[in-house]
Amino acid sequence: MRSDLPYALGGAALGALLLGNAVLSPDAAPLSVIDVALVLVMAAALALCRRYPVVALGVVAGTMLAFHVRVHAGVAASFPVLAAVYLAAWRGRRLAAGVTSVLFLAGFLVRDIATAPDGRPAQLLVERTSLLLGWFVAANVAGLVARQHRAYLEQAEQRALEAERTREQVALRRAGEERLRIARDLHDSLTHNISVIKVQAGIAVHLNRKNGEEPSPALMAIQEASGAAMRELRATLAVLRSPEDADRVGLSRVDELAERTRAAGVPVEITFSGPPMPLPVEVDQAGYRIVQEALTNVTRHAAGPANAWVHVGYSPTELTVAVTDDGKPAAETAVAPGIGLSGMRERVTGLGGTLHAAHDEDGGFTVRAAFPLRDPA
Repeated sequence: MRSDLPYALGGAALGALLLGNAVLSPDAAPLSVIDVALVLVMAAALALCRRYPVVALGVVAGTMLAFHVRVHAGVAASFPVLAAVYLAAWRGRRLAAGVTSVLFLAGFLVRDIATAPDGRPAQLLVERTSLLLGWFVAANVAGLVARQHRAYLEQAEQRALEAERTREQVALRRAGEERLRIARDLHDSLTHNISVIKVQAGIAVHLNRKNGEEPSPALMAIQEASGAAMRELRATLAVLRSPEDADRVGLSRVDELAERTRAAGVPVEITFSGPPMPLPVEVDQAGYRIVQEALTNVTRHAAGPANAWVHVGYSPTELTVAVTDDGKPAAETAVAPGIGLSGMRERVTGLGGTLHAAHDEDGGFTVRAAFPLRDPA
């Protein structure tokens, strides 16, 4: 109904114009109830011309021709018909608009000729008929032009949407090709070397046991770490080869990290605070990677015996992951932002969290990450 409101207002305005012209024109006949009813029907038809253009065109032309015959309203009676013709042509009803224009002009001319006084020259009738003919031709042409312009705009919008969709498809295809390239490079460069390490460690363990010797903890740790690296590498390659993650790691597997670190000779104690809760996938995975990198740094950089403590704290608004050790660093130097620390900081800040990594006063090292679980907004 809101879309029909402009047409209803236009019909009301034209009806008021016709009634005012009939009242003020000296050549017009007195208005009757039938004449007012014809004007009201015309206004109602114009209000519905958006929904029913052909029916509204026929009603407007018939009522205005009857109104002109009864009242002799002059060219003012053609204004609503011109509007209806334009709207019909704009909606694609070209034949109906053209036939109605011809019939209305013929009826209008016949009425003028039949009621013309003997002293009125025929030139005036020809001029007025020619003027009306030009108006109706212009209304038909304007409606067709408006329709073609609208069709052009729709086609341009459709082409723009199609181009945008094509760009997105090309971008997705290129991203998929890049993922496959990275997966091939990782497979060629890392899988072979890690497999060799795993096989050699397995052979060494087998030979030790065959000779009646117990394999050293370091050798067992190498075998276990290489196996875990192979599993994670396969999972990473599966993620790169597929749009969806195949095997996500998370804090539920932090015990595996602790076992591998204990096998490397570093005792690890894990504590939890707060009830465990479902975490966003990115946060869960980032927390696991923080613990993994921190424990790896303990085994690599601590000089002498060391102990490590892992704490995972759950709260409704924040997840905290802390890894602390008491190992003495190989050299008393400031913390350098290496690749490991930089990677941890990028993971945490990318999720809106904060990271603290620094030496303790007693010589140990602490890594603490905090991830927000809810948007502050």
